[in-house]
Amino acid sequence: MDKQLRQRVSLKNPVHFLALGFGSGLIPFMPGTFGSLAALPLLIPFLYLPPITLLIAAVLASAIGIYLCGKTADDMQVHDHGSIVWDEVAGILLTFLWVPLSLWTVVAGFLLFRFFDIVKPWPIGPVDKYVSGGLGIMLDDIIAGLMACASLHAIMLMVG
Repeated sequence: MDKQLRQRVSLKNPVHFLALGFGSGLIPFMPGTFGSLAALPLLIPFLYLPPITLLIAAVLASAIGIYLCGKTADDMQVHDHGSIVWDEVAGILLTFLWVPLSLWTVVAGFLLFRFFDIVKPWPIGPVDKYVSGGLGIMLDDIIAGLMACASLHAIMLMVG
């Protein structure tokens, strides 16, 4: 991130801290991947909680993310700057809805989410291109997370 953008955001600002994925979005290469990796430890408490709690957390992360990402993009004066990765955090949470967490499901879910987020097949691509603001930043990753979740469930059914 260039010096001018660094002057507009601060990890001391809780909105920026969350939107930048706890700072992971500031890694200069593959910030979306590192934002997704930073979200994985957030899954740990859900190993011990009823499955509905992950749904509630994912919906809250998605709804709050519209504000977090929109405000941070406005402060940066750049729409959907690569360092804004809260959308990846919400997408990762959505990926693992009703998935029994294990090493193989976490790796598979992570790879599926990154695939959909990077390749942006329909309807992700048009949403990414034509929806603006905080909703636009969040919505493509919400859809990618849901597509990764559906794909992961399909794989689990096929594998057994």
